[in-house]
Amino acid sequence: MRITVRVRPGASRVAVGGSYGDGELVVAVTARPVDGAANRAVVAAVAGAFGVARRAVDVVSGDRSRTKIVSLDGDPAVLRVRLEELLGR
Repeated sequence: MRITVRVRPGASRVAVGGSYGDGELVVAVTARPVDGAANRAVVAAVAGAFGVARRAVDVVSGDRSRTKIVSLDGDPAVLRVRLEELLGR
């Protein structure tokens, strides 16, 4: 399953939830966007929020952008329900 996320690097705390723009999932991470630190933090935060291993999450596009496409491996029905919960729908 692929989802679009909007990253807020340098946040005061890590949080996953809420929507931005056209249904993008908001991911706030404390890491700064230096040397891929924010991307690694996004992978960890998304994995935790969806209850999957970090290896099941991959940034497909947007390595240098706040808007990223993230791939999740797992049961699509379970992941979709969790996505809707996180988006607040």
